[in-house]
Amino acid sequence: MAGIATTCYYLTLSSTSTRKTWLELKTNYGRATPIRRRNLSIRAEVNFVNAEEAKKLIAVEGYAVVDVRDKSQFDRAHIKSCYHVPLFIENTDNDPGTIVKRTLHNNFSGLFFGLPFTKLNPEFVQSVKSQFSPESKLLLVCQEGLRSTAAANKLEQAGFQNIACITSGLQTVKPGTFDSVGKAELQDAGKAGLVTIQGKISAVLGTVLICAYLFITLFPDQAEKLLQMSPVR
Repeated sequence: MAGIATTCYYLTLSSTSTRKTWLELKTNYGRATPIRRRNLSIRAEVNFVNAEEAKKLIAVEGYAVVDVRDKSQFDRAHIKSCYHVPLFIENTDNDPGTIVKRTLHNNFSGLFFGLPFTKLNPEFVQSVKSQFSPESKLLLVCQEGLRSTAAANKLEQAGFQNIACITSGLQTVKPGTFDSVGKAELQDAGKAGLVTIQGKISAVLGTVLICAYLFITLFPDQAEKLLQMSPVR
């Protein structure tokens, strides 16, 4: 009489410092079978908050602020007592390809928007690790929210467990929300180049045109006399 086949399941969970868990499943049908191993990754979720919530994280929960913007934006304005660890650094490489790209950048984006030509900071994760432990509570900030999200993903992969970011970045922060250092407001630290000058010129011209329109509308006789006084060629 044939023996009755039995099935046994063994479930083994083991955690490591890198927050990875292995699921081991062994099935036995009366004979030796290979063990199947599946790798499951457990990752901490990044906490996305607004400016007011971020302020509470700093004051109440002890989050440290890590500014991941480039040096130019950081120098214009940054949160007081923050740590500066740029995700991108200025690219000063002199290989032919980089020189061409840098020239094109400086003649367009650099000129109009004041953006430096940068590259990914290869020491970013290590720089953060040298100052904080994986259990540290970190609030990552940038100007638009994209760099802080990318930085959070890198730190998450490196084992950091308590990370928060400001949704849409410092550009959404109202004046006075944080104590800041620099000549500009935090929300304006990303503005530079000819765009800002053009904006100022447009504002002045707009004001002049509006004043002229109001003058002609409210004082038509005086406006007509002024026009008659202007030289006609």
